Parts: sequence; structure tokens; C-alpha cells
Amino acid sequence: MSLEAATLPRTKASLFAGVPAWFWMACGVYALLLLVGDRLLADSDTYWQIAVGRWILDHRTLPSVDIYSFTKAGAPWASSSWLAQVLLAKAYDLAGWTGPAALAAAGAAASFALLTAILNRALPTIHASMIALAALVLTCGHLLARPHVLAMPIMLVWADGLMTASERREAPSFWLLPLIALWANLHGGFLFGLVLAGAFALDALWNALPAQRLALALRWGAFGIGALAACCVTPYGWGSILASLRILGLGELLHLIQEWRPATFSEIDPFALSILGLLGAALHYGARLPAPRIVLVLGLLHMALSHVRNLELFALLLPLAVLTPVATQFELRAVSAVRLRAVPAAILIAGLAAWTSVAAARQIISPPPVYERAAAVDAMKAHNVKRVLNDLQFGGYLIWRQMPVFIDGRAELYGETFGMAMARAVQLKDVNGFLGLLESHEIDAVMLDPTTPASKLLDHIEGWQRLYADDRVVVHVRAAN
Repeated sequence: MSLEAATLPRTKASLFAGVPAWFWMACGVYALLLLVGDRLLADSDTYWQIAVGRWILDHRTLPSVDIYSFTKAGAPWASSSWLAQVLLAKAYDLAGWTGPAALAAAGAAASFALLTAILNRALPTIHASMIALAALVLTCGHLLARPHVLAMPIMLVWADGLMTASERREAPSFWLLPLIALWANLHGGFLFGLVLAGAFALDALWNALPAQRLALALRWGAFGIGALAACCVTPYGWGSILASLRILGLGELLHLIQEWRPATFSEIDPFALSILGLLGAALHYGARLPAPRIVLVLGLLHMALSHVRNLELFALLLPLAVLTPVATQFELRAVSAVRLRAVPAAILIAGLAAWTSVAAARQIISPPPVYERAAAVDAMKAHNVKRVLNDLQFGGYLIWRQMPVFIDGRAELYGETFGMAMARAVQLKDVNGFLGLLESHEIDAVMLDPTTPASKLLDHIEGWQRLYADDRVVVHVRAAN
């Protein structure tokens, strides 16, 4: 029997056995998101983000004042996400709407591949993959063709570098600084990178021996100063930091913007399930974390509860914050890593590239119709409309169609006072304020959602008439004398 067993042929290894979990994750996430590519374009801000990028490419300079509205025309404005906007615009020029969707899908795929690879250093592959998939479910609602998705991979590499240095009781490498400089040119969320540096600095000091803490604090302090300086390596210099701070200082206005609203547990959703599941698991298994990591976890949770746009920070960074303490406590071990082989990787990449090319050639991907108001804008242009008082969600498309806007998604430009006055006016909480806006800004058309109270009021005001209406938008213009 031993002789027969020795002569049995060995099973030939699959060609794709040389593909590690993180690469499968990248390919799977990219393919899935491209399959639902329209969903990546389901945001009105995508229109103006691409429009700004095209303006930068056409003029080979960056805007320093507002050029898109008539209410704030000429006011100082810095496009802090200029690099991402250029990339989105270039992608659109190359492949139509498939370009920005594919770019966003690639950014998300890189993020979840990185998360899987980082977790797989301390956890078994199946655990790392399941956690990354859970993070994908939590963040899918905010995976859009917008700058923050392009910055997500950089955030993960930055956080991993800080975490690794902290656990080694060292200061981070100064080679990390170009990362946060790149982040600062892609998206205003780079300020959170500085917060992370402070959090992991405290963690490093907590881990260090008392005799090491002073020297370590000085090295982390030097790194922090370098990171702050790197954040200023943008065309706007300090202006990028100031622009991001202005967004955080918008106060009550933030609650009117969907992505800045607080989370609610009025119904069970993936976020609520994840919170309940994590609490249940921690109580059942008795998970223990060092004090600095507890503070970091609570901080991430607070941010996610305060603003739903921070849910991806919670989903992507919470696993990193608890990774080493939990893996150590429960004696979890990673299996030997599979090395990526060139041939299967090339086959998978070629297949995804071919699929992307077909989607671009056939124009399969486009923004959902609910975000495109072509008929309404065509009617206004035919009527020779010049000044439109528009709902916030219509601003991006109006910019795309090269019409001056009353307001759009650049909340830091308009400010809390202007934004809240406009919101109260169109909701008829200040009827005289609404009528005053029509006169003081010489409005000759009003473009509102049918559910906005002011759109119904205009049906009963002398001197105004409906020009266009459907189930998503109503346009009123001044009646001809």
C-alpha cells in the first residue's frame, strides 16, 4: 500500500493559488463596485467636483475666488481637494462617466485590500477577510465618486505607520510625511491625520518605559511638527488648513447636509448591528484594551455618531485600533502569507481592465436619473434665465451646466449665516425672508424640490408662474408683464 500511495500523482495546484487574500479583496471590491457603478455617481456634488477639476485643467491654475455662484461671486475660496478633482475630471475626459466610477472603485478596492493585508499580519486570513467585508458593508453608503474615497488608502497607510511605530515604542518614520502632504492635496480630511498622530503618540508613551518617555515624546513631537508642515505643502499653503477648519465651524448648517447629520438608531441598520454586536462580543469574551486605545475607539465611535460621513473612519480604523491587543489577548495567529504571483495577478488585472473598457465604450455607467435635471435646466436656458434661486441639492448640476448658482455643496464658502437664512426662507419659516431673497438678489427663476414649501407658495404669488415641473423638481419664473 505504501508503494501504491507513493506512485499516486499529486494534485496540480491551481493557477490562482498564488493570489493572496488582499488581492482577491481588491479585485472583488473593484468588480462589485463597477457592477453597481451608477451608485458611485449618486451624489449631486460629483458634478461640481468634476467641473472644478476641468476648470483647473483648462486654465492650468487653481481657483482662489468663487466663480460658480452669483451670491458669493469673487469671495475667497480655496479648492482644498484640487488634486482629486483633477483626477476625477481627467478620468471623465478619458472614459465618460465610467472614468470617475472606476477611479472611485479603485480607491475603495485599494482601501479594503490594505485593510485585509494589515489585519492578516496578526489574524488568520478568514478573520481578516470577514472584518474587511464587514467594514465594506458599513461604508458602502458613502462610497461615491468624490475626493474622500481617493484619500482612504492614504489614511490607512498613514494610520498603520503610526500604529506600528507606537507598538514598537518608536517615533514614526519621517518617510510618512509625504503621505499626509498628498492627503492634504486630495481631501480636507487630512486634519484627522494630525489627530491620529496625537492619539498614537499618547499610545506610544503609554507603552514605553518611564525612562524612555521624555526622549520618545520629543521624537513624536518633532514628527508632529513635521506633519503639520507637510499639511501646508499645497498650492494654498496654510489656506488648506483654514479651509478645512471653516467646514468644521459651520455649526447648525451642518445638520442640514445629509452626510453631516448625526446617526440615529430609530431603525436597525448595519451600523446599529455592528455597535450592538461589538458590545455583545466585548461583554461576552471580556476583551481588554489599553487606556489610549479605549480613548481612540470611543473617539471613533463619537465621530461616527455625530456625523454619518465619519462612518468609514469608524469602519476602517476601529479594526486597526483593537488589532494587536485583541490578537494578543486571544492568542490569534496569522498563517504564513501567500506571495502574489505575477501571472495570476496579470490575468485578473487584465480581466478587470477589459471589463472597464467595455463599460466605458458602451456607456453603461451614468448618474442615476434622479440627480440629473436636464429638462428643467433646458427649459430655464430657453427662457433666458440668469439668476436661479435653487435648492442645495441642485447646485452641483447647475454648475455642471454652467449656470450661476444661488447655493451649492461648498458650504464653507457660503457660511452658516447665509446657509441657515436660505434654509429657513425656502422652508417658509421666514416668509418675509424668502420674499426678500427674491428681490434683493433679483431672482428671475426658482428651482426647488416639489416638497419644499416655498415651491407651493410661488403657485399663489402674483407675478410668478410655473415653467417646468416633474416629480423631482419645480421651476417657477417671473411672469411676463
